[in-house]
Amino acid sequence: MPPYSSLSHLDCPRCHEQHDAHVRQGVCRRCGSPLLARYDLAGVRTSPGDLVGRRNDLWRYHELLPVSAPEHVVSLGEGMTPLLEMPRLAADLGLDTLLVKDDGMLPTGSFKSRGAAVGVSRARELGATRLAMPTNGNAGAAWSAYAARAGLELLVAMPVDAPSITRVETVATGGDLRLVDGLISDAGRMVATAVADDAEDWFDVATLKEPYRIEGKKTMGFEIAEQLGWRMPDVIVYPTGGGVGVIGIHKALTELVELGWVEGPLPRLVCVQSTGCAPIVQAYEAGARESEPWPGARTVAFGINVPKALGDFLVLDAVYATGGTAVAVRDDDLLADVRRTGELEGLFLCPEGAATVTATRLLRDRDWIAADDEVVLLNTGAGLIYPQTVPVDAPTVSRDGTLTLPRPH
Repeated sequence: MPPYSSLSHLDCPRCHEQHDAHVRQGVCRRCGSPLLARYDLAGVRTSPGDLVGRRNDLWRYHELLPVSAPEHVVSLGEGMTPLLEMPRLAADLGLDTLLVKDDGMLPTGSFKSRGAAVGVSRARELGATRLAMPTNGNAGAAWSAYAARAGLELLVAMPVDAPSITRVETVATGGDLRLVDGLISDAGRMVATAVADDAEDWFDVATLKEPYRIEGKKTMGFEIAEQLGWRMPDVIVYPTGGGVGVIGIHKALTELVELGWVEGPLPRLVCVQSTGCAPIVQAYEAGARESEPWPGARTVAFGINVPKALGDFLVLDAVYATGGTAVAVRDDDLLADVRRTGELEGLFLCPEGAATVTATRLLRDRDWIAADDEVVLLNTGAGLIYPQTVPVDAPTVSRDGTLTLPRPH
């Protein structure tokens, strides 16, 4: 039998030091960079046809995931979310073809289920029992659910302004929630302090501080290619905070090309941020290799409110390598696109997902995206997590039939 996983080693993309993938690792011990899982791709004998009949979730790609055997898998049925055609929204944006990959359908309501499933599975396999992480909300909810499923403890530090539903999800699934008066960077410092005295016991699973969350996120790229019949679209538009999804999609498609499962140039990757927090966009416009911390970061798209991403250089590398771009959109515009997309297609996007619609409109107006480009947008969460994004101004009918109109704002 071929191995369940072809995981070979961990690689530092900055200083290129190799690390042992079979012991618990954080960031590179030499330079502090995130580590990337590498696979013996030359030894993979699987072909796309071999996936037929496999389980219909992200674990169908197990040779390209880091978990060594099926008994170590922690799952809630994550993966294979729909890739939906959006004909009315496409026409509204001046496109022939527009598709939305809807990760709001995942078990915890966001794409964070992918990283949590793989990250928790691998952490448990490597002997971890206590995990800790800062989060803007959705990751805390996801990792709490999967940690509970795996029988692990999880400490979650979350900004006090995080969506209330993600706080409820975290507590409901047993996460030890700590609310922090500040941003995710402040939550990160709280976690670092909490685990510093007992680093052997705790495993810091913050974004890109362990190598395996990205392996779950990269399955978005695998699924897009498979759902398109093992080919790639022209453009992928992604809401970018910590940037793990962008890095993961780029990594996935690069692996598929090396395996010979897909051919042709990679899609142009577009990073979307808010004008209230746009460090990646600022760095891209300056032609820089890293971003600078964004002062006073604030946006209604809370998941992309990350003032400085640990893996910013990897995000920018992916954008530059694919001939992509980075664009910032206004909160008022993305909120309007939550409503517009719902009215046209019946899909209630999260604000981060709606930001990709706004960005696509801007890029189409600039002719950066052509009318005949095949464009895939990532909706990274269910709009139901953010009910406040759509105010309800409905008339009220009393029992006697009296109609009361809503007050003007």
